[in-house]
Amino acid sequence: MQPEEQNSSSANKLVKPLIIGAVAIVVGYFAFNKINHALTHESTDNAQIESNAVPVLSRVSGYIDDFKLLDYQQVKKGDTLVVIDDREYVLAVKQAEADLLAAKADLSSAESQIPTIGSDQDVASAGISVEEVTLKQAKRDVARDEALFKEGSITQRQYERSQSAYQTAVQMLASSKSKFRQAGTQTGNANAQILRAKANIEAKETALEKAKLNLSYTKIVAPADGKLGKTNLKSGQYVQGGQQLFSVVSNDNYWIVANFKETQIEHMKVGQPVDITVDGYPDHEITGTISGFSDATGAKFSLLPPDNSTGNFVKVTQRVPVTIQINKPETLKGMLKTGLSVDADVKVK
Repeated sequence: MQPEEQNSSSANKLVKPLIIGAVAIVVGYFAFNKINHALTHESTDNAQIESNAVPVLSRVSGYIDDFKLLDYQQVKKGDTLVVIDDREYVLAVKQAEADLLAAKADLSSAESQIPTIGSDQDVASAGISVEEVTLKQAKRDVARDEALFKEGSITQRQYERSQSAYQTAVQMLASSKSKFRQAGTQTGNANAQILRAKANIEAKETALEKAKLNLSYTKIVAPADGKLGKTNLKSGQYVQGGQQLFSVVSNDNYWIVANFKETQIEHMKVGQPVDITVDGYPDHEITGTISGFSDATGAKFSLLPPDNSTGNFVKVTQRVPVTIQINKPETLKGMLKTGLSVDADVKVK
């Protein structure tokens, strides 16, 4: 073997161990990092970005009079979103106003009876006083004429006239007392009518306020700043009271709900740092902190929660929702969108 070949063979024997060693070091380095990361972090890809989606409801029924918004349009709180035909509600307000005026007129009529009834009662009271005096005089006359008749100083006719005057005085006094009681009854009835009229006025005022409130509901305004969702509305379309028309997605606040396995949350605590990777923007470095834990697993919030009391139980690892607050979300408004999938990596040690 020539010297050159011997040198080449020796070099090859030295290179191979170096390459194998370098590869082993790299593999060992990544394996160590992987194991170390697994021991100090808990991760999940079952996570999404959340924000406040405020439903926009129609509080009254009617036909849409004006709607010109586009899907996903930016709106501000207080902006008029939908206008419902208000002619029916304007008429309801006018009817309620007319009913209130009629109720007030009934109250005035009831109150106007009080002076007349009071005057009648005063007249009846004065009549009682007069009749009582007349009765006393007639009683004395009867007693005197009776003595005179027995003595023979007056005739039978004169004595009977005194008795008749006495009976007339008794009847007149009874009549005056009856009129006085009747006037008192009328006063009670008038006061009751006044109370009913006042109660009716309160009811009509309430009806008027309700009619005005329903009229105000014909203009539906944005409940918060944000962007509209899918609308599917057209002018002339009929909507029911309480019907959800669409949603306004608020872009003031974003957070993440990550569903960790129940075996991962042992060492997780509020305040621990979280590395966040948004699937749609993998190159952006986003961080956050754990802000809370659900007191129930996600299965308990499902439409049909599992019933483990049945005989065919199969143990399934449960997921616990964990809320993560994003650091400096205002710098990410143009990027963050509700529902985007993210990976959450929590440092627990």
